[in-house]
Amino acid sequence: MSNQYECLKSADLYAEAFGIAPPEVLLGKEVWPRQPGFFIRKAEPTSITPAEPAEPALADTEVTATLPAPVPLVMELAQGQFGLVPTWVKSASDAKLRSTKLAVTRYETMSTATPTRDVWLKGQRCIIPMQAFIEEDWRSGKGVPTRIARVDGKPMGVAGLWERWTQGSEKIISYTLLSVNANSHALMNRYGQNGNEKRMPAILNEGAYGAWLSAPLEKAREFMRAYPTNLLLANPVQKK
Repeated sequence: MSNQYECLKSADLYAEAFGIAPPEVLLGKEVWPRQPGFFIRKAEPTSITPAEPAEPALADTEVTATLPAPVPLVMELAQGQFGLVPTWVKSASDAKLRSTKLAVTRYETMSTATPTRDVWLKGQRCIIPMQAFIEEDWRSGKGVPTRIARVDGKPMGVAGLWERWTQGSEKIISYTLLSVNANSHALMNRYGQNGNEKRMPAILNEGAYGAWLSAPLEKAREFMRAYPTNLLLANPVQKK
C-alpha cells in the first residue's frame, strides 16, 4: 500500500476530532517517509500533572480499605519522523535508510518482526491523524494516484506504533502506521499493483481512540480490522 497521506487541513480539527490541544504550527499538507508528521499517544509521565495528595485519615476514625481510582487516559499530540527507527539502529544515517522501509507495518507481524516487536511489547501504540491517504489505481495498466477519504470529510485516526531512538545527544522520535489485509474489501481491493496482496491503513472507529491506546496487550489486536467500504470515498488526484 501507499506510504503517503495528508495531514489535517486545520489546527482546530485536532481538538474537534480527537479532543487534544492543537499544534501551534501546522506541518506541510502531505507526509512522506522521513518527513515530520503528528501522532497521538498516551501522555508521557512528565506531561501529566500529579494529582493532589489525599488528606490523612484521623486517628480515631475507622478506615475502610478502598481500591485506588483508575488513572484517566490523557492523550497528547507529538511530532516525529514518519518511518520507524528501532532503538538498536547504530547511527542517524542508518536510521534514515531504514525508516523508509518502516513507514508502514503489517499488523500480522508487528509483534514478531525485529523492528517492531519491542515497541509492541512496551505498548507504545499511537494514532496517526490524517485527512486522506493516497493509493494508486492500476486497473488501467498505469498507476493513477487516488485520494481515499471518509465520505463525511471528517479526519481519520489510523493505528500506529511509535519509538524513541537516542545516541549521545542525538534523538529521533518516529512512528509507523499499521496496515490490514484488504483483499476482500469492496473498495480497497482495486488499489495497489496487480497480483500483490491488497492492504489498507488500520483506520480506527471514532469511539475507539482511547481504547486502542490503553487496551491490554492481548486485547489490542481486536482493533485491527478493515474500515467499512460505505464510509470511504475515492477520487483520482487532480493534476495541477
